[in-house]
Amino acid sequence: MPTISSPGIGSGLDVTSIVNQLDAANRAPVKLLTTRTTALQAKLSAFGLLKSYTTNIHDTTAKLADPAFWQKTSASSSDSASVSVASSTSAAVGSYSVEVQQLAQAQSLSSSAYADSTSAVGTGSLRIELGSWNADKTAFTPATPPSQVDIPVPIGEDSLESVRAKINASNAGVSASIVKDSSGSRLVIRSNTTGAEHSVRITATADAPAAPGGPTLDDLVYNPPSGAVKVTETALAKNAKATLNGVAIESASNTLTEVTGGLSLTVSKVTTSAATVTVGLDTATMKSAIGDFVKAYNDLNRYVADQTKYDPDKKVAAALQGDRSTLSLQSQMRAAVLGNTGASTQFSRLSDMGIQIQPDGSLLVNDSKLSAAMSSNMPDVTKAFSKTDVVNPANNGFAVSLLKLTTALNNTDGLVTTHSQGLQANIDRNNKQVDVYNGRADDMKVRLLAQYSALDVKLNSLTALNSYVAQQITTWNKSA
Repeated sequence: MPTISSPGIGSGLDVTSIVNQLDAANRAPVKLLTTRTTALQAKLSAFGLLKSYTTNIHDTTAKLADPAFWQKTSASSSDSASVSVASSTSAAVGSYSVEVQQLAQAQSLSSSAYADSTSAVGTGSLRIELGSWNADKTAFTPATPPSQVDIPVPIGEDSLESVRAKINASNAGVSASIVKDSSGSRLVIRSNTTGAEHSVRITATADAPAAPGGPTLDDLVYNPPSGAVKVTETALAKNAKATLNGVAIESASNTLTEVTGGLSLTVSKVTTSAATVTVGLDTATMKSAIGDFVKAYNDLNRYVADQTKYDPDKKVAAALQGDRSTLSLQSQMRAAVLGNTGASTQFSRLSDMGIQIQPDGSLLVNDSKLSAAMSSNMPDVTKAFSKTDVVNPANNGFAVSLLKLTTALNNTDGLVTTHSQGLQANIDRNNKQVDVYNGRADDMKVRLLAQYSALDVKLNSLTALNSYVAQQITTWNKSA
């Protein structure tokens, strides 16, 4: 059976207190290492955020470093209700006169009226083809490749509703619906695509009606050359027609794609007078991208300032105060934005384009100066940001240089990555040393407790012996 031990009770020696104090002294290095680890973890966390800030700068400069970005155009229309416009980098800067004579339209056919949507329409098979009709509907030219679908209509599945569902499930290039009015229910078939080349021909192989005068699929036929026209054409298939600077344009769609290099038009209404389409460089988007870069840079500048400051009143240093890697990163970034470039003869510094350094190290955009630079010499503005010179990096544009710098900083062997790894390695090393010191201290505590417990027993024995001797002396004295 285990015994309960209370060292020091017999001897009066405070063994537990003595051992605990000695143990605390032995663990002093652990406390120091733990404090250092806490500081390293704070530094690692603070420095780790620098990667996200440099990544933001990388992403914003990637756009500015692309020469194609500086060719981006924007287009506007004087009559956007009739003609809207979209442009790409290949669109030529200038103005265009656009007139719309006709909108593209999809063909629509309507059957005669049936009693209701459950009425039988006859059995057999319907064939739906896409192609184009000539002007007087005497000839039909099938689409290339052919677009022809046969739709079986068996007994029990020949209601108006069933035929509508079969047509919609057939992928024939048309859509069917049922329209109800005072006369009854009509099957409406409409081409899914606008344009004269997406007209519809409907033929049928109809079973004989169950009763004379009964429903037959022949009533859904649309084939003018054969004289079989049992449905009404409610909308004619048409192409869009317009003129661009007097040149006739025709399209199956109301979106006229690439009507001239990089320019697409969408027509919505016939015009009574010409609409003017204007194409120019998209300086608004360019300025916005420059603003995004300036914000990303200022965010990094402000963060570094906050994390490296020292509060003299509280006598507290921020997590990265005095950190050489942080200061090196800050120095490299500032050199990149304050330096000169040989990419442009007119704009060798960012400040020449209105991007000016402030006393606190941040950047500020002077919009008037930037606008003037873009207006006076856009080719050199483009070079100042996006020129790449593989032979002489001093001639690289600002964005190209910053892009390379931020890429290098965040690479696996870059400053941000290696310093973060170094801090983590120090933390791991400290944690291992803490484990070693704690293990040694645990062993020492066990030995100390055993030694002082043995001392306690010895003292207790001596105390008992002392009491016995004193008792004997007293007895002798009484008997003398």
